[in-house]
Amino acid sequence: MSESYTITSLQDSPDAERRSRMVRYTVAMGIRLVCIGACFLVEGWWLLLPALGAVFLPYFAVVTANSVSKKRASGEPLRPGGIVPLRRS
Repeated sequence: MSESYTITSLQDSPDAERRSRMVRYTVAMGIRLVCIGACFLVEGWWLLLPALGAVFLPYFAVVTANSVSKKRASGEPLRPGGIVPLRRS
């Protein structure tokens, strides 16, 4: 018995997946810049919040940017060519 697969069950293309990781990293680094700027504007104990954000955000940004999403469930093909068996002539 053969299972049928739809185009929505396939993974994102490598370019689309790489672009989404780059966007996540860029957003995190933008938030870090805001935290650094807030360090000059905030006084007292509140200074600790943007300082911690400026220190720890790069680590989390790199970890999330390097994590590749596994969108497929077990048993689904990695690519459309995986559905059709190759015939050798």
